[in-house]
Amino acid sequence: MSSLSATPDSPFFSFDGIDGVGKSTQIERFVAWLRASGCDVVPCRDPGSTPLGEAIRDILLHREEIPLAARAEMLLYMAARAQLVEEVVRPALALGKIVVSDRFLLANVVYQGYAGGLDIQSLWEVGQTAVGGLLPDLTIVLDMPAEAAAGRLHRPLDRMERQGAEFHARVREGFLAEAARRPERIRVVDAARTVEAVQADLRAAVEAFLSKTSTHAASP
Repeated sequence: MSSLSATPDSPFFSFDGIDGVGKSTQIERFVAWLRASGCDVVPCRDPGSTPLGEAIRDILLHREEIPLAARAEMLLYMAARAQLVEEVVRPALALGKIVVSDRFLLANVVYQGYAGGLDIQSLWEVGQTAVGGLLPDLTIVLDMPAEAAAGRLHRPLDRMERQGAEFHARVREGFLAEAARRPERIRVVDAARTVEAVQADLRAAVEAFLSKTSTHAASP
């Protein structure tokens, strides 16, 4: 983890992918690895991790009796993220802490854009306004076929998880399309393997990114 200590600014990481790829497990192990290496880490989830964010999360994922138009849904996600940035992410980064977020703006672009039909460029523009220009330094997208990922969900499903196979196939396509468009900020890791193999690959991706970043920062 020497590349972390050589990085001039506190890094901001996010994890994403279709439902069922194992984000929670991988984030938990990743955060534990960072902390074992002596790093001060602030994990968070989007939407959530603030009183406003958790209230919005409940509406978005669990309040079936509340109808949500596509743009209203998108703007609720943006509002929760704006509060997350101001209340959690910026203060943590200012204190020199590493932030690890379970989802961020990319999820909005993919779920409401590629899968939901809203204009993708407009989503990025609204999103940039919502977060005041603050985006993750690196996003890890855990990838596997949608059908296989759905087979891993052995619990009651939330509103988004119940959208159906075609919807989640479009979500996956969206993640891969955005990763191809933004390779400097988004890395894809094959999640259809053992937990240990996935964790090893995502750590390697983070270390390679940080090594490159610290090298550029040291250049005159």
